[in-house]
Amino acid sequence: MSRNDTATGAAPNAIDMEALRRKYQAERDKRVRSDHEAQYTEVTGAFAHYYEVDPYIDRGISREPLTDDIEVAIIGGGFSGILSAARLSQQGVDDFRIIEAAGDFGGTWYWNRYPGAQCDIDSYSYLPLLEEIGYIPKEKYSYADEIFEHSRRVGEAFGLYERTCFQTRVRSLDWDEEAARWIIRTDRGDAMRARFVITAVGSASRAKLPGIPGITDFKGDSFHTSRWDYGVTGGDQRGGMSKLADKRVAVIGTGATGVQCIPYLARDCGHLYVFQRTPSSVDVRGNKPTDPQWAASLQPGWQKHRRENFATVVQGLPFEEDLVDDSWTDIFRNLAAMGSTPADDNAANGDTANGDSHDPAAMIELADFRKMEQLRARVDATVSRPHIAAALKPWYRLFCKRPTFNDEFLPTFNRRNVTLVDTSFCKGVERITETGVVANGVEYPVDLIVFATGFEITITDFRKGIGFDINGRGGTSLYDHWAGGLSTLHGHSTHGFPNWFYIGISQNALSPNMTHMYDEQATHIAYIVAEARRHGAEVVEADPAAEAKWVALIRKLAVANHDFLESCTPGYYNNEGAPRGGIFAETYAPGINAFNAKLAEWRSDGRLAGLRLSRNGQPIDGRELTGRAA
Repeated sequence: MSRNDTATGAAPNAIDMEALRRKYQAERDKRVRSDHEAQYTEVTGAFAHYYEVDPYIDRGISREPLTDDIEVAIIGGGFSGILSAARLSQQGVDDFRIIEAAGDFGGTWYWNRYPGAQCDIDSYSYLPLLEEIGYIPKEKYSYADEIFEHSRRVGEAFGLYERTCFQTRVRSLDWDEEAARWIIRTDRGDAMRARFVITAVGSASRAKLPGIPGITDFKGDSFHTSRWDYGVTGGDQRGGMSKLADKRVAVIGTGATGVQCIPYLARDCGHLYVFQRTPSSVDVRGNKPTDPQWAASLQPGWQKHRRENFATVVQGLPFEEDLVDDSWTDIFRNLAAMGSTPADDNAANGDTANGDSHDPAAMIELADFRKMEQLRARVDATVSRPHIAAALKPWYRLFCKRPTFNDEFLPTFNRRNVTLVDTSFCKGVERITETGVVANGVEYPVDLIVFATGFEITITDFRKGIGFDINGRGGTSLYDHWAGGLSTLHGHSTHGFPNWFYIGISQNALSPNMTHMYDEQATHIAYIVAEARRHGAEVVEADPAAEAKWVALIRKLAVANHDFLESCTPGYYNNEGAPRGGIFAETYAPGINAFNAKLAEWRSDGRLAGLRLSRNGQPIDGRELTGRAA
């Protein structure tokens, strides 16, 4: 197949959809493993240092164990945690405590300090609480150091530092039925007691490693990207890793993290080996400084409006204006333009949809194919060696894996000191030895291994994703309770676990802009806590009938996603190719704007429908719940 051909070898602008479907299926099949998510190693025991060690603190803190009683405990000091605190404060709930394993706020932006780390969502939409604290990001896509500083800025603005236990890792939550309190045990010997608990650990907070044989045998240096060791590399987040000048470095993984750090490593190390199983789609980044005139023109409510506009566009809904106007929204702008494209125009362009060209699903698929052809053409236009370009081309639907955006990644493979090792035919790295990495039967001697292998995405295995035990009424484990599948009301509460709330990917709406999702969930949970307190409720819990109704709705709406996900190349979106798995399998299919509108209507109703409230062990009569507008 020549560099400019499509999957069929036809003219460059032609798209044979059936041929592309076959190509996508073949590329998927050669990567599917029977062990699915089990191919990864949990970062416990011998691997705990890849996760629990904090390389960013100068010294540890010392304090006596806490056994006091608080109103609300928030577990996690990343954006979901500090948003929970901010929204509770705005509801007049001030008796809360944040418990955070790191040495400061930031969550993923505290831990992920690898060179090149950057948000891939428009920063004016991504960084939360911009209007509330009067800050405008420096660039359209902020780097990690600015995002970390913003987390600290939020902590200062809302007085969170004095109400946070840093360097404290939760080990278990246990519900005390008699006292109507959660007992929170930590690695510092704490046994705090809280009426309400908000678990806000983030959807991707626990690093994961590939289960490669011999991983513990390596005698050189190794670390996960979320615990980058600048003591080994030198330099900082902007590069300058002088200690790697004569070193051979292996990077395992080419997802979003690998795409960002690989160009920096290539510039600074002696030789870089990039071990890739599945290439990412890499679109234009096009970062630029913030226009001061634009910033000065913003009107109150601008961030909420911008977030909702972005969600509308990427949901594929009709829109009049694309405020973000970037590579995320490009495919949907194209789709909107295709909406009025006659079938004969498609045929004139060489596109064959093998069906009704006015069918919405076929139109979406065709727009997707066009976009992916554009991205594969970008590889050809950038990478000079044809066999390397061929290995870097993504052969799957655009949203089978999280899209990436970078202007330095593809040119990196024109460097003489960079070797791409395509492991797709052996479904990954074969083994690690004392001195190197083995793939395709060849050993590559290296001095440093960097694992860019991502995180335990919570919804695929809540036990691994959350990382501590949660035992509700009667000592029932949350993970046993959910063994047959998620069961929640609106994604945040579950029967049998009173006064417990969850923020993250669940039976709620998913968005590429995670902070939009977190903020709306935090706002909703803060409202529920405030209302429970206002009514003197000691316990608030999901009603099982309401919960069952919500679960049935979620699963009915999610059916449309199943075939798409099962056709995708393996990744965390589809639980590494496992049937009926992945983060889309249980989310609210109509999208985040529709979900947020549903929750806003629920709050405005004021009846706390679907929740059971009680005091002194007795139910609170529904007539008491007159409510108030949210």
